[in-house]
Amino acid sequence: MKIEFVVNEKAIILEVEPLKRLLDILREDLDLVSAKEGCGKGECGSCTVIMNGRRINACLVPALQLNGSRIYTLEGVQTWPSFTVVEQVFIEQGAVQCGFCMPGMVMSALAMLHELRPPYSEKQVKAALSGNMCRCTGYTKIIDTLKVLGKRPGIFEQVKGEWPE
Repeated sequence: MKIEFVVNEKAIILEVEPLKRLLDILREDLDLVSAKEGCGKGECGSCTVIMNGRRINACLVPALQLNGSRIYTLEGVQTWPSFTVVEQVFIEQGAVQCGFCMPGMVMSALAMLHELRPPYSEKQVKAALSGNMCRCTGYTKIIDTLKVLGKRPGIFEQVKGEWPE
C-alpha cells in the first residue's frame, strides 16, 4: 500500500505492507534508528516517538494508520532548542544510561514538559515515565532529572511552542 506522511518535517511517500510497523519503517526504510526494538509489545518505551502531537510506541502502529500523520523521532527533536536543555540536564544529573532506553526517556520527558505545568511531584514524573523501562538503573537519577527540568525557567513555554500539534 502507498502511504504519505511526514517524519521530522520531511514529506515521505512509501510503498509498504499495510501491517508493517512504524518502528520498522523508521529504522529500515528511513534509517532513523533512535527508536529501538525492546519488547515489541508497547511495554518498554524504547520505541517512543511523537505521532500527531502524542507520545506513542512505534512498535504498535501499523503502516495503515500512518497516512497523513506527522511523526517526530529523537533525530527530529534534536533540532528543538528545548532538546538542548533536556539533554544538558540529563548529562548534568548523571541520568544518561547505556543509550538503549534513553531516546524513549527523552521523548517522554519532552511529552511531560508539554503536557504538565511545572513544578513536578515525584508522582507526576513517575506517571509521565510510565511505559518506559530501563534495565541499567533504579530510575532515581532519571526521576530527579525530570524534577530539575521542571525548575528550569521557561522550559514549559519553550516546549509548548515547539511541540507539534
